[in-house]
Formats: sequence, structure tokens, C-alpha cells
Amino acid sequence: MSSKLEQLQAMLAPVVEALGYQCWGVEFISQGKHSLLRVYIDSANGILVEDCEKVSRQISGVLDVEDPIASEYTLEVSSPGMDRPLFTLEQFAAHAGEQVKIKLRSPFEGRRNFQGILRGTEEQDVVVLVDDHEYLLPIDSVDKANIIPRFD
Repeated sequence: MSSKLEQLQAMLAPVVEALGYQCWGVEFISQGKHSLLRVYIDSANGILVEDCEKVSRQISGVLDVEDPIASEYTLEVSSPGMDRPLFTLEQFAAHAGEQVKIKLRSPFEGRRNFQGILRGTEEQDVVVLVDDHEYLLPIDSVDKANIIPRFD
């Protein structure tokens, strides 16, 4: 996770948690004037549009005061959804057994994209089984990871 994301996570997580929600993760997609700050929130009862609006108002106030992002951006507050992104080792461990899609920042053993069964974690690595081969992917090299929803 980049230091900018860590800074945003550290600033916004307490705001989200003070409202009674879990801060699942933060993404910042830098695209000039069309940059996007996405904050994922979760709760045991699920997330409704009203929850997102409430958190968005609070976060907007904090961002206006702290002003951590120099460029223009759009704030989006969302539930993690069925194709839930995974950000932390704890989240990877909790979703062992699920189908996942993982994209790395740079190639590992000649590839950047992995899709398979999440086996869990080991030290600072995410363990994923792809076509009967187990890969240990360093958490720091994961660019994006999502659960692949099952409809059965």
C-alpha cells in the first residue's frame, strides 16, 4: 500500500468506525481531474445507501479540513459488494477457500494475473492455488485482489 493510501486510511478509518461501521479499505485512482477516492464500508447488518450517504458527509468534512489530496477528485463511499476487494492479510485469511482474482504491481514468476482458490496467508504472503500450483504472493506486491462471487 502506498504511503498516500496509508495516510488516507489512517485519517478516514477512525471517522468511519466512529459512525459504527468497519472501514473495509480505501482506493485512490489518480486520473488527473477525474481522480477517484473510493472508501469501502461494511457492517454486520450490511450496508444501505443511507449508510453510504452518512459516511460520505462525515468523510467530506474531514477531507475539506485536512485537504490531503492536491488535485480534484470524486469521493465515492461503497459497500465491498459480492466481488469484495481484499486489502489486508487479515481479509485474505478470513476468505480462505474463496475463488479470487489477484493482480500484481510487477510480474512474479513471469505473470501479473492470478486466478484461483485462496488458500490463506503465510507470513507476509497471500497463498493462492492456480491449476494445482500453489503461489506465495507477497502482500506488498498485490495491486488489486477481488473475490469472484459464486452463484450456486
